[in-house]
Amino acid sequence: MNNSKTTALSHEHKNLDYKNQPVSDDTFIADSFANEVKGKKGLARIVKATGYSIDGFKAAYKYEAAFRQVIWLNLVLFTVIVFMPFGVILKMVLVVASFLSLIVELINTGIEASIDHTSTKQHPLAKIAKDVGSAAQFLALLLLFVLWLMALSSLSY
Repeated sequence: MNNSKTTALSHEHKNLDYKNQPVSDDTFIADSFANEVKGKKGLARIVKATGYSIDGFKAAYKYEAAFRQVIWLNLVLFTVIVFMPFGVILKMVLVVASFLSLIVELINTGIEASIDHTSTKQHPLAKIAKDVGSAAQFLALLLLFVLWLMALSSLSY
């Protein structure tokens, strides 16, 4: 750690009243600065948060092929769910599993973008982070696959 600048973590431990305290010459603790930029309450915050979410969906779809693949896979699966003679609970389980695969892919995309922003050089820790995100997505898709196999096999009873 660079001792010439105080970090947010060390500053927070030194002074419990850390809100609006400068951490370095041009950096403020995220709790104060970010909240002021975003807005703290009301409908305006919900509208801004919704806009940020839409921006996230657009970025993931535009820049991440895996997200596009998972979106299209799940659109097909949602369409199939509508026409399959599954019970309501089974349909809900399949929809939840589909959303889980999309959520995990968004998180994985965020992890990859953060790591690539930090450095595009190969590093063992960057590889671990990306591989772990990929493993999480693999498990989410495996869950989706197993649940669909179980749902389809229930039709033969």
